[in-house]
Amino acid sequence: MKKIFVFAAAIIIAGNIFAQDSFIVISKQDMKLRRYDVTGNVLEEYPIACAKNYGNKKKRGDNKTPEGVFTVQQIQNASAWTHDFGDGKGQIKGAYGSHFIRLKTGFQGIGIHGTHAPESIGTRATEGCIRLRNEDLLKLVKNVKTSMVVIITTSKEDAMAD
Repeated sequence: MKKIFVFAAAIIIAGNIFAQDSFIVISKQDMKLRRYDVTGNVLEEYPIACAKNYGNKKKRGDNKTPEGVFTVQQIQNASAWTHDFGDGKGQIKGAYGSHFIRLKTGFQGIGIHGTHAPESIGTRATEGCIRLRNEDLLKLVKNVKTSMVVIITTSKEDAMAD
């Protein structure tokens, strides 16, 4: 994604962007999360995993990652959380890593978090969330604030699925 496009998009669609010192763009095409400063310079870049299914999230349980402009709603300590992925292995400790960065998307339970399965990074593996390596999440969470703008962009395959 071009630096100028990100900066222009932020000005147009995120009116409160300048109230923050940075914002996040998640590209489902590149499978990357990038944090930018308000002038469009990349401050951090990490590989991600996103939803198993292609397309923009339309309903709970569709295993799709939502696309659009959102904000960070809450940053939660997830170190004791578990999750049952429905694969017969039961509750998995450490499924979310150390933190859950809850996004205000209109869908319950969507966020940016770590993983118990670092080999899933770079793949379509989640139920809708954005997954990072745990060490990357620890770096990112230091620079995330509530109300921070998060933009999730589509991929060619996601656009075709819709």
